[in-house]
Amino acid sequence: MLYELIAVVRPGKLTEVKEIAKTAGSIVLARQGVVRGFTNWGTFLLPKPLRLHQVKHHTGHYFIMRFDSSAQTQHVVQRTLGLDPRLLRYSVVKMGSKLEDIKDVAGRAEWSGEEERRFG
Repeated sequence: MLYELIAVVRPGKLTEVKEIAKTAGSIVLARQGVVRGFTNWGTFLLPKPLRLHQVKHHTGHYFIMRFDSSAQTQHVVQRTLGLDPRLLRYSVVKMGSKLEDIKDVAGRAEWSGEEERRFG
């Protein structure tokens, strides 16, 4: 099945974003999954301020990972990411399970929104 992970990491250090993406990707690969690609969207304003770990966040660093794996692997990715305090929010969306639905989906998720929302 094809999944898309959308994650928001606290802004500041690009190395934290890379570490989290690498962790999620290595979990998928270790469980015989396939990572189709990563997309770094950069730092954007959050839709509304978020208070997490006694800090109020106004911006977040967004990245997307598309991967093919089993449902159990997707649950392991979610459990692991949920324990990481550097992650502000994440969501895993099932994009399809039939081959004809997912065969033409690219690995990169291009930004199609307003560029003026970009921050930093």
